[in-house]
Amino acid sequence: MVGRGHAQRPSTDAASLSDVLFGRNPVRALLKGGGRRTDEIAVLAGAAGPLAEMVALARRAGVKVSYRTRDQLTAIAGSPNHQGVVARVAAAEYAELDDLLDIPSGRDEPAFFLALDQVQDPRNLGAVLRSADALGVHGVIVPKHHQVGLTGAAAKTAMGAADSVRVARETNLATALEKLKQAGVWIHGAAATGGVAPWDADLTGPLCLVLGSEGGGLRPLIARTCDVLLTVPMLGQVGSLNVSAATAVICYEVVRQRHARRKLLDLTETRN
Repeated sequence: MVGRGHAQRPSTDAASLSDVLFGRNPVRALLKGGGRRTDEIAVLAGAAGPLAEMVALARRAGVKVSYRTRDQLTAIAGSPNHQGVVARVAAAEYAELDDLLDIPSGRDEPAFFLALDQVQDPRNLGAVLRSADALGVHGVIVPKHHQVGLTGAAAKTAMGAADSVRVARETNLATALEKLKQAGVWIHGAAATGGVAPWDADLTGPLCLVLGSEGGGLRPLIARTCDVLLTVPMLGQVGSLNVSAATAVICYEVVRQRHARRKLLDLTETRN
């Protein structure tokens, strides 16, 4: 069990009241996932094949469907890469940190959180959310300032994970990490150099993995807040991994270690 918090209503992103999501796979995932409220999908007139499938999904979900020209869809999406479909969705909702802390205990699992320190590229945030969804992360924490939020571009890259993974946005990331520590969560920071290899660290207990910005990595204050620093060994000429790639590598190691520990415990119980 990793701390007990009171449930609070998620707060909405005050920057906008609605958002758009475009592209066939992201919109399909949105309609199937039942996450954020979908107000309307706009589809290229004369839709057939995959677009007709999405029209059917939308109608089953009670979502309004309208038909537009390609130029109209480009204007709505703000990009010509809409693949013939644009969804108007409710603004992204952020969880409270206490909400995230309740998730592991509800699943009877050791805590597994991610925190991002001033990551700027929405595609990186989207890719991190996809890895978080795939590898069982309980929630993601981001700072309010100098950090990309749950924008349409991030949601498009996330392919539905922006709705399946809870994200808390905190004014002070260092303070949020200290609160996690008080709840029994160990803080592991990812550093380009100077840390231990992920497979040489014990990642089976309650933890939060913190990854830094694309250019500067972890800020000094955030690095000092970490209990352990992890460094993925690089065997080639490139000095470090992209933040989303590093997330996937280390998160997989967390899952691998926890799976191995469960197998060992099951074997021990069987023998006893």
